[in-house]
Amino acid sequence: MGVRREGREAAAQYLYQLDINQGSDRETYYKMRGISPSARRFSEELLEGLAGHSAVIDELIRTHARNYEFHRISAVDRNILRVAVYEMLHCQQTPPIVAINEAIEIAKKYSTEDSGRFVNGILDKIRSGLDRPSRTAPQDT
Repeated sequence: MGVRREGREAAAQYLYQLDINQGSDRETYYKMRGISPSARRFSEELLEGLAGHSAVIDELIRTHARNYEFHRISAVDRNILRVAVYEMLHCQQTPPIVAINEAIEIAKKYSTEDSGRFVNGILDKIRSGLDRPSRTAPQDT
């Protein structure tokens, strides 16, 4: 597994753990999970960024999950969506299509049979409203 995938999975799993147990300690989580130092750095980047933008990210998910009440979206899917939306909005080095594809693969691995399509549908709607290219990383100027 690649470092960034491992970091994304760790971030989504930690957010899930927080949903279940509000007092979860990140250091204990990382030790228990056995994550590589590089993946941990990326996971931390995602989690720190999410902490500062969670209200906006959750509202975007609510808006684009029109037929679903936010609290009824499975905790696994909800947290995979959070990580991907953060990455699409704030990680300029990651093309949105990559964030979407990674989220789909993580959803297929950790959630239900239909989760990949569900995650794809919501993220694709969010992607269509972005002001940046969906497939290429920004060029250095």
